[in-house]
Amino acid sequence: MSDTTPPELPATASQGPLSYAIFQLARAHRGLAAAMLRAMNLHPGQELLLMRLFDKDGQTQAELLEHVGLDHSTVSKALRRMQEAGLLTRSPAPHDRRAMVVHLTDAGRALQQPIADMWRALEDISVRDLTPDQIKVFTECAHLVERSVRERDRQPSAE
Repeated sequence: MSDTTPPELPATASQGPLSYAIFQLARAHRGLAAAMLRAMNLHPGQELLLMRLFDKDGQTQAELLEHVGLDHSTVSKALRRMQEAGLLTRSPAPHDRRAMVVHLTDAGRALQQPIADMWRALEDISVRDLTPDQIKVFTECAHLVERSVRERDRQPSAE
C-alpha cells in the first residue's frame, strides 16, 4: 500500500478538504484518461458518447445528451468532430426532421475494444492501491457525493 498522506491543503481550502480532494482526483484522473484517449485520436467525453452508441446504435442527439451528463453545445461539437473523423453519421429522424439520429460507422464500431481496453487500464491504475472493500466503499461514496451535487438545487429551503 502506498503513502496515504494527503498533499498540503491550501489554507483557503481548509473548510472543504473533501471538495479539494475530489478536485485533485478529478483533475489527475481526467488528465490520464485524456492522454489515453489522445492515443486513439479522441477527446475526453467522446468515449462516453461512443460507449452509449455501442450499447444502442441509432440514438437521437437528445437521447445521447440525456445519458452522458454533458451540455448541449459540448455534445453537438463532439458529434460534429466525430462525424468529420468518420466515426459516426447523423441524419434527420424519420419521425421528426428536426431531430438528428446518430449511427456508428465501421470506424466508430472498431473503437469499441480499444475503448474497453483503455477503460480497463484506467481502472487498474486507479484501484492499484485499494482493496476490494475500499473500491466498493469509495464507489458508493462517490455516487452519494455526485447525487448530492446534482440535487443541490432541489434542497428544501430552511424556514
